[in-house]
Amino acid sequence: MKTNYFFKAGMLATILASSLVFYWEGYLRSNGYEVTYNDDKALWSLHRPDASLPMDEATVFIGSSRIKFDLDIPTWEKLTGERAVQLAIVGTSPRLLLQDLAADETFKGKLIVDVTEPLFFSQNPFFHKSAQEAIAYYKKQTPTDKISNQVHLALESKFVFLEERRFSVNTLLNDLEIPNRPGVFSFPSFPKGFEWTTYDRQTYMSEMFLSDSNDIKRQTEIWSMLIAGDKTPLLDGDALQEVFFEIKSAVEKIQNRGGKLVFVRTPSSGPMGEGERIVFSREKYWNAILRVTDSEGIHFDDYPETRDLICPEWSHLSPAQAIGYTQHLVNRLSEINWFTNPIT
Repeated sequence: MKTNYFFKAGMLATILASSLVFYWEGYLRSNGYEVTYNDDKALWSLHRPDASLPMDEATVFIGSSRIKFDLDIPTWEKLTGERAVQLAIVGTSPRLLLQDLAADETFKGKLIVDVTEPLFFSQNPFFHKSAQEAIAYYKKQTPTDKISNQVHLALESKFVFLEERRFSVNTLLNDLEIPNRPGVFSFPSFPKGFEWTTYDRQTYMSEMFLSDSNDIKRQTEIWSMLIAGDKTPLLDGDALQEVFFEIKSAVEKIQNRGGKLVFVRTPSSGPMGEGERIVFSREKYWNAILRVTDSEGIHFDDYPETRDLICPEWSHLSPAQAIGYTQHLVNRLSEINWFTNPIT
């Protein structure tokens, strides 16, 4: 009798839980949300081995969020006939990623390094944390971790509500916008349509975000708050020269193995773009990278087709703009014989 009771109770609980899950999923889809992937260390680690693909098969990209938004992977692969291995990490300086690839003897391919100066040259440990965690996870993950990640990815490819940056309990609680207490800072939640991520780790803005002026305004306010809130001293003097030496050493290791490298400065505009030009003078930072490493560089300000691009929220291109920017990038790289295969 008790067994029958527990069976019925279990069935009822299962039906109620399933009903709630499918109702929540249906509600989100009816409001325009689409399937997207958690852009976490597990997804990064899944693509990290692809960095070792032969030079004629792939180009690897590292950087912060701009190259993730601004590189349209389908356009790149259609034009070049090769893979785009996206290893950039949102909100992170790529210097640790550069060092990781330089230390990897299996990496002998082509590398594009995107430079967003406030992050690239940051001394704030917060802007290095995600790269540290991703690299450590990749090196230490177990077979169980890999199997678990595959299961999670399979589920993420089917259900909208599993995307943690939007619909986890902590994120939903953060949406309440409870005022910060003295000494306690809560990271602001982005508009939910701002950054969606594909399996290949391309990030893009949704039409939901682009058509909502309030969401765009909120995002620009978040950028302003984050910039104003970072009190870390600007990298300068001997400390800056040490970073240049670190970059030069990593570049030389890659080149000595037969690898190729190009630095890229993707677009920014509005108050953010203006501020970056003032604080990070081109001669002192961008030009110095190219001079110290004796490397090629593609700066958006140098070309009429990209210098006047207006980022919807000052810092990243829209999906439509990313297609044009990717075509531009392919053209510029073709001029320096980047590709082994003919570009159509």
